[in-house]
Amino acid sequence: MNRLWTLKQKGYLPLYAFALPGIVLIVLFNYIPMLGLQMAFRDYNFTDGVWGSPWIGLRNFKEFAASHDFWKATGNTLLLTFLRLLFVFPTTIVVALLINEIRAFRFKRLVQSLSYLPHFVSWIVVIGFLDAFLSIDGGGANSLLRSLGMEPIAFMGSETWFRPIFVASSMWKEIGWGTILYLAAISGINPVLYEAAVMDGAGRFAQMRYITLPSIVPIISIVLILTVPGLLSVGIDQIYAMINPANMGVAEVVDTYVLRLGIGQAQYSQTTAIGLVMSVISTVLLVFSNLLSKRMGGDSLW
Repeated sequence: MNRLWTLKQKGYLPLYAFALPGIVLIVLFNYIPMLGLQMAFRDYNFTDGVWGSPWIGLRNFKEFAASHDFWKATGNTLLLTFLRLLFVFPTTIVVALLINEIRAFRFKRLVQSLSYLPHFVSWIVVIGFLDAFLSIDGGGANSLLRSLGMEPIAFMGSETWFRPIFVASSMWKEIGWGTILYLAAISGINPVLYEAAVMDGAGRFAQMRYITLPSIVPIISIVLILTVPGLLSVGIDQIYAMINPANMGVAEVVDTYVLRLGIGQAQYSQTTAIGLVMSVISTVLLVFSNLLSKRMGGDSLW
């Protein structure tokens, strides 16, 4: 019996060999760096290193918890992620449903391809284009305002316009890419359901409402569960390209605050403490959203 089991396991050796590089990468870049989390409880300095720096307990946590700038950045982060969740998440579902209703196959593929393309454009390029288009001197938007007899607006340096630009650019760049999962789920719906609906006199909108949308609710639940833990991470690549001294009051988020505090002021211990707390909160949000989805009758991750 043991001999047969050994022979069977040897047959899996090639598969284990393929998995080994991935396991090594995970250990090297995900688990070993966790040893550095002790910096959150030390007064880190370059001379003594991580292991030699003095242990100070929870002092770093108390310092950032008492910082007005930290709580302001946290508030901005929650608001921006809420706005993105409110506008981008449902719009992605609507766009997927609309693309699915296109009957001309070639045109449908063209629309899909064009909607995917912005995802592959760097945020630096996107914000650079927006900065040129919305520039107060020679930008297309302000040129139009001047032609209408209106005063030019410093869009990129305005706290009022920062959030609309943030949401609009997020929708343009990611909305097409977000439809991939939903379109894949829609393609798996049994065509017999649509045929039966047509025989019952259901129109295109009724089919979408009573067949397509309920059929993709499980994948919507999974995507929402995976989105909730990211509420405390709005995306530094987009924000960092948009932030400037004029709009910092509404643009400063936790990620940029940590970058400014850690790289700019060399407060490595305090920023490690912030990162540790954010990670714990994200884990709690993941467990809570998964439990809530399961209780409400939806799908869950485990």
